[in-house]
Amino acid sequence: MGRGLFNKLVSRSLSVAGNWQQQQLRRLNIHEYQGADLMSRYGINVPKGVAVSSVEEVRKAIQDVFPNESELVVKSQILAGGRGLGTFKSGLKGGVHIVKADQVEDIAGKMLGQILVTKQTGPQGKVVSKVYLCQKLSLVNEMYFAITLDRNSAGPLIIACRKGGTSIEDLAENFPDMIIKVPIDVFKGITDEDAAKVVDGLAPKGADRNDSIEQVKKLYKLFRESDCTLLEINPIAETSDNKLVAADAKLNFDDNAAFRQKEIFALRDPTQEDPREVTAAKADLNYIGLDGEIGCMVNGAGLAMATMDIIKLHGGTPANFLDVGGNASEGQVVEAFKILTSDEKVKAILVNIFGGIMKCDVIASGIVNAAKYVQLKVPVVVRLEGTNVEQGKSILKESGLTLITAEDLDDAAEKAVKAAASS
Repeated sequence: MGRGLFNKLVSRSLSVAGNWQQQQLRRLNIHEYQGADLMSRYGINVPKGVAVSSVEEVRKAIQDVFPNESELVVKSQILAGGRGLGTFKSGLKGGVHIVKADQVEDIAGKMLGQILVTKQTGPQGKVVSKVYLCQKLSLVNEMYFAITLDRNSAGPLIIACRKGGTSIEDLAENFPDMIIKVPIDVFKGITDEDAAKVVDGLAPKGADRNDSIEQVKKLYKLFRESDCTLLEINPIAETSDNKLVAADAKLNFDDNAAFRQKEIFALRDPTQEDPREVTAAKADLNYIGLDGEIGCMVNGAGLAMATMDIIKLHGGTPANFLDVGGNASEGQVVEAFKILTSDEKVKAILVNIFGGIMKCDVIASGIVNAAKYVQLKVPVVVRLEGTNVEQGKSILKESGLTLITAEDLDDAAEKAVKAAASS
């Protein structure tokens, strides 16, 4: 609950304080091929497919897995949406292609190792390390299906629409009356009546009703047993042989459940994440990379958001959200400085600490030790207040470091913006 509130507050603040550089990963996101494998274990219908990471593996997969297929779907695997409409920096258009079997090797080779840019990756794009080869299904009807967590009903919510293949935002705008929502009682679990309402919302044209109900129940079982925060299938489709198939799916999992979902969390692909966020997570720091020029190190999410807002008010832009928490050690403060200084766009650093549980002298010692490991090439503005503030100021004064001190948050933000502008 606390982490969910934290994410809600952070999302609200960052929409004001600066532009997103990359979404913070508080929920595990896995690749499409991994999700398909997981769904198949629960008896959910998915297209036959295999993930490959080299041209040699492509060649072998065609021979061993798809010897009789005349066409295949070649899907680039990155942790971002919009692949089909994306563009590779090499010039290749589209991260998803349907091609003849004898062309699969060529198109896969043009994807592997290349950077794909989509509407969700930002201009930097993401490297395609694997492609997913799938059988080409004959789809006669495409629908939308999702299970998410709903605050209003305090439990899982199933969303269904008899039209799919496009974003839910577009569906909600163009076909609002077609979207049905079925809240699930978390204590009772999904009932036959619940599943039937979902199937009625999907309105399959030829798929067996009872089989479709069972597929919905299996999807809910996967969602619950795997600690999902999101299971989105777009499209969930009917094939020409009247089967309901999860043609393309996205699954997220609650990081708080990592201790009991070790097999699933072993699927995490850190190469697809912001390396700074990976480092921050290992140090138990809350970090989100943004695109500004003032690096921020603050204790407490609320104070961090206020700091970013005031930086914006004075004409600057925050380079990050970084909350060291209430019990940070000197070592964590050192790691925080390493992360901040690794961002080449940072022209000044603002340290804003209100010492409660987090003591100012611990932060001050961390700053001094960080200076020993990290060459500080940009101005550092420090505002300390609260527990052990005099000891903290004394540690900084005796360190010999060239720091800019501030009396309050407004003063600190103003000095940080000026320092960034002049550096």
